[in-house]
Amino acid sequence: MNPAAAIPATLAGRALFEPIAPWLRRFAAPGVPGHAELDALLAEAAPEARSGGGAPIRFVPPTGDAEGYEARVFARGEVPTRAGDWHDFFNALAWCAWPRTKAACNRLHLAELHARAAAGLPGRGPRRDALTQFDECGLVVVSADAELPALLAAHAWEEALWTRRARLRQTTRFLVFGHGSWDQLRAPFVGLCAKTLYRVVEPAWLALPAAAALAETDAWLAAHLVANIAALTPRSLAPLPLLGIPGVTPDNDCAAYYRDTRQFRPQRGAACAPAPA
Repeated sequence: MNPAAAIPATLAGRALFEPIAPWLRRFAAPGVPGHAELDALLAEAAPEARSGGGAPIRFVPPTGDAEGYEARVFARGEVPTRAGDWHDFFNALAWCAWPRTKAACNRLHLAELHARAAAGLPGRGPRRDALTQFDECGLVVVSADAELPALLAAHAWEEALWTRRARLRQTTRFLVFGHGSWDQLRAPFVGLCAKTLYRVVEPAWLALPAAAALAETDAWLAAHLVANIAALTPRSLAPLPLLGIPGVTPDNDCAAYYRDTRQFRPQRGAACAPAPA
């Protein structure tokens, strides 16, 4: 890994780190901040952040107890966070950027856990699996051009990401939700993929300041997941190769890049339709 990537602030200018860039810029020394710094950052960035059960969020060392991760967050607002761990650092920043959606996911996890227990069903089930996948590698594609999300959902990669690149840059935003994706994007690799939800908006959305656009999308995403939880499965989340997004790698600055089927695979099965605004 590039040694510069060991300094959070060096990531702030990279594509796909936009939702957390303002906070990354604060940490210009190597390594990641500790629990007290993360608590202070959350109190400033998202003072309203609460668990699915309504408890104020704080970042604590893992304890290895039997309560379970989601149950601990729900009941006490305690987010287990390993010291010096980049993956958990990005999870803390996700709480800063997406407080409503993180709370909604936590609440949905607990509701599904209790529902399956009451029904005598074993295992986590597809809804919790999908919530976890989205928490780790979720992406919201917001576009004022309905054709572009439809093309991406249909795996028309070259058409959407290359042929219509100028239009894509003008009308479409790629907002990472998954903290695992940010961790992997420190050293991106061929095949790196997101689990995607598509949203079509009015052109006026594009004129919103970045912080306002993120907050509005956070509210939309939380409501969308709650409203659609019955149909949520891992297969309902559309794959999108992150290295195909303009700006993520200089390698994608040519049409031939999108013909590499190791990353840009043709579609199988039905497309995931873009959601309305």
